[in-house]
Amino acid sequence: MNNHEIDYKLHGDDMQYVQVELDPQETVVAEAGALMMMDDAIHMETIFGDGSKGSLESGLMGKLFGAGKRLITGESLFMTTFTNVGSGKRHVYFASPYPGKIIPMDLSQLNGKIICQKDAFLAAAKGVSVGVEFQKKIGVGFFGGEGFIMQKLEGDGMAFVHAGGAIHEKVLQHGEVLRVDTGCLVAMTSDVQYDIEMVGGVKTALFGGEGIFFATLKGPGKVWVQSLPFSRLASRVFAAAPISQGGGGQSKGEGGIGGLFDMFNK
Repeated sequence: MNNHEIDYKLHGDDMQYVQVELDPQETVVAEAGALMMMDDAIHMETIFGDGSKGSLESGLMGKLFGAGKRLITGESLFMTTFTNVGSGKRHVYFASPYPGKIIPMDLSQLNGKIICQKDAFLAAAKGVSVGVEFQKKIGVGFFGGEGFIMQKLEGDGMAFVHAGGAIHEKVLQHGEVLRVDTGCLVAMTSDVQYDIEMVGGVKTALFGGEGIFFATLKGPGKVWVQSLPFSRLASRVFAAAPISQGGGGQSKGEGGIGGLFDMFNK
């Protein structure tokens, strides 16, 4: 194993967090802001890059290039490492940034590489490389929902990915095709072929409410699909917000006790 071997336990249902158990001198790497809590004897350090072997040996220019790629994906230039500097087992906890599930992925059982949406990474064992996967097809780049760029996680250790709502994991057989809303795709193994297909029919495309394009995933391989993309949740919240707060909803309460008071105040 090139990566640190870490044990973990998931807690919660719709608002999950993951408990990572670290032996002495073991380290886990996480996105900035993912920490929930940690035991004593856990040393926290902010690092440039992901702390993988390739990142450390790449030199100054390599680190700057890697940082630039992380900026493209909308992530921070820095990540945070949590190392157990004590003599016994210690725990550190990471939480999802919005309602949904945390997906544990053992990269050693997934051909050493996972491609995921650009904001899905939560944490991983030290040694897992967090990079950028450029989509080579122009159609995928412009209409794929996630643009030209997705994240790639490489290594042979544990990684944790988060997504919104419920998660459906599906194994595609050779030649099997799955059509997915572009925003609902969370992750896929590197052997899955990813393309974009236009919704058939002008009427369906304009009035179907599902967008003009969807992703086509062709096996063999494994894919993870989320039921509630954060972009969809955010758009519904914005639409329901009062007009005075910049949203598209009504300025008064809709039903319930608030609506009852509004009725008597008219």
